[in-house]
Amino acid sequence: MRFTLVTTNKSKIEEFIDIFKQYNLKYRIELLKTKEIQSTDLKEIAKESVIYAYNILREPVMVEDAGLFIRSLKGFPGPYSSYVYSTVGVIGILRLMSDVTDRSAVFQSVIAFYSPYTGIKLFSGEVNGIISYEPKGLGGFGFDPIFIPEEGDGRTFAEMEIHEKNKISHRGRAAMKFIEWVTSLKSPLPYVSME
Repeated sequence: MRFTLVTTNKSKIEEFIDIFKQYNLKYRIELLKTKEIQSTDLKEIAKESVIYAYNILREPVMVEDAGLFIRSLKGFPGPYSSYVYSTVGVIGILRLMSDVTDRSAVFQSVIAFYSPYTGIKLFSGEVNGIISYEPKGLGGFGFDPIFIPEEGDGRTFAEMEIHEKNKISHRGRAAMKFIEWVTSLKSPLPYVSME
């Protein structure tokens, strides 16, 4: 089984490598920036991204899109999380929430896979949690320093080791659904390398 993981996010790559390592998956990583449509729906964004990647690489491809949805901010930043992080950052979100008592949030992930033999397959995962009052931890990336998962022990994602985060994270959950599906395929996907 061969497929190509497409992303330019090095932290995301590290997480996927950690998740995939015990399942003997055969894949390569392509540092390709995909076209991201403006949509409030992560599934629509992931679908467009995976087709864009396939049209360039012409091989079975997998992409992932994720977002932090904060209840008191009506789901903001949601699918715009990457842009919001790069413009206002963690501190900007905390300032928006300075007088907010409802700090509940959910991290969502959608993995999209495409090959001409399978069509588009989507796998989603989510984790509930709360937004902390201050950033904590040096690990992870994006909004990890302010997200405390409900199923954790009170630490933010950024305070956890990568394998700890992957066990309960939105990305880890979506990845496990993908792994279950891809390892259940009866015959391997044809793989044509463009190298």
